[in-house]
Amino acid sequence: MTADRGAAEDPDYGLDRLYAGWERQVHWWDAAFGVIVALTAVAMALEGTRGTQLAVAYAAMGTIVVAYVLLGARAARTRNQRVAVVYLVVLVVGTGVAVSQGGIASLLLFIAFGQMWMLLESIRRGVIGCVALAVAVSVGISAQYGFDLAVMGEVVPQMLVTLVFAIGLGLWFHVAMRRAEDHVRLLGKLHVAQARLAQTSHEAGVLAERERLAREIHDTLAQGFTSVVMQAQAASAALDVGDERAARERLHVVEDTARDNLAEARALVAAFAPVALQDASLPQALGRLGTRFAEETGLEVTVRADGVGALPPAVEVVLLRAAQEAFANVRRHAQARAVVVRLAQDDEGEVTLTVSDDGRGFGPDTADGFGLAGMRDRVRSAGGRLAVGPGPDGGTVLCARVPVDAHVDATAGAQDENQEVAG
Repeated sequence: MTADRGAAEDPDYGLDRLYAGWERQVHWWDAAFGVIVALTAVAMALEGTRGTQLAVAYAAMGTIVVAYVLLGARAARTRNQRVAVVYLVVLVVGTGVAVSQGGIASLLLFIAFGQMWMLLESIRRGVIGCVALAVAVSVGISAQYGFDLAVMGEVVPQMLVTLVFAIGLGLWFHVAMRRAEDHVRLLGKLHVAQARLAQTSHEAGVLAERERLAREIHDTLAQGFTSVVMQAQAASAALDVGDERAARERLHVVEDTARDNLAEARALVAAFAPVALQDASLPQALGRLGTRFAEETGLEVTVRADGVGALPPAVEVVLLRAAQEAFANVRRHAQARAVVVRLAQDDEGEVTLTVSDDGRGFGPDTADGFGLAGMRDRVRSAGGRLAVGPGPDGGTVLCARVPVDAHVDATAGAQDENQEVAG
C-alpha cells in the first residue's frame, strides 16, 4: 500500500488536502470583491448621486476596501476569527453608510453576504452577521428617506426576503462543507485502518515465513546434519578398529546425505516442493526415506503404502514432513530396533500416516519439542489432526490424519490429542 504516510498517522490529514486549493479560491474572492465594489461605485455615479453623498459613499467603500486589504484578505487565508470579526464590523458599518447615500450601493450585499459565510466558521456567527448586515442596510436605506414609514414598510419586507435567502444559502454551504469534512475524515480513518491492516498483514506474513523456514530447516537440514554427524562418528570409530570397508560405507552415506541436504537447501531458498516429492509420489518418497533411514541407523524399517491414490501437493508435503520428524524422534529418543510406516486412505478420502516403533515409549509427561509442535501446526494447517502416544505393545505411535479435500486454513483442524493410538 502506497497511501500517504500522513494519512496513515492522522485521520484528519485529508482535511489539508481538502483545503489545499483554498489559496486559489481566495484569489477568486479577491477578484469578485474588487469587481463588485468597482461596479457599485460606477453605478452610483451613473445613477446620479453627486456631491457630498457621492463622496461619503465613496469614502465608506474606500474604507471597506482598505479594511479588506489589511484584514479581510488575511483573515480569509489564515481563518483567524478575531481578524475576520473586525473586518466584518467595518464591512457592515461601511455598507450601511454607503447605502444611506444611495440605494444602488445595496449591490455590495452580493459580496457582503458571501464574505459573512466565508469568514465566519460557525453557523451561529454567520446568522448573526447576516442579520446585522440586513439591519444596517435597512437603516441606511430608511435614513436616506428620513425614516419614512412607507419607505420602511417596503424596505423591511424586501430585506427580510434577502436575509432569508442569504441565511438559507449560507446554511446549505455550511452543511455541504461539513459533509465534505466528515467524508474526508472517514476517508482518513479508512486510510489509517488500511495502513494498519497492511502493516499487520506484513508482520504476520514475515512471522509466518520465519516459522515456515524454521520448520523446513528443522525437518530437513537439521536432521540431515544430525545424520552427517552420526555417520562421521561411525566412520571414525570404524577407522579406529581398522575396518576400512565400514568406514567407506559410512562416508558414502555422509556424501549422499550432504547432497540431499544441499538439494533441500536450494529448494528451500527457491520455495520449491521438497526434493523427495519433485520426481516421486508420496508412497515412493516414504519408501526412499525409510531405506535411507535404515542405512543410516541400522534399524529395520518397513514402509506400507498400498491403495493410496494421487494426493494434493500440500497434503503430500505435510505427511512427508511428519514422517521425517517421526524418524528424527526415533533416532534421538526411541532406542528402537524396528520402525513401521503405514500410509492409508479411507473411502471418505482421509489419508492416515502412522509411524510406530518398538522403542522405550512415549512418557505421559513428555512435552512437545519444537519438532512436534511444528508438526502439529503443519497438520492443523491442512485441516487434519495429529496424535502421538504409546503403542498397544510398547514403543511410540505417531498418527497424522489429513482430509484430501481440506482447504489450507491455519485455524482449521480438530483438537490435538495426546492419547493412546492403535497401531
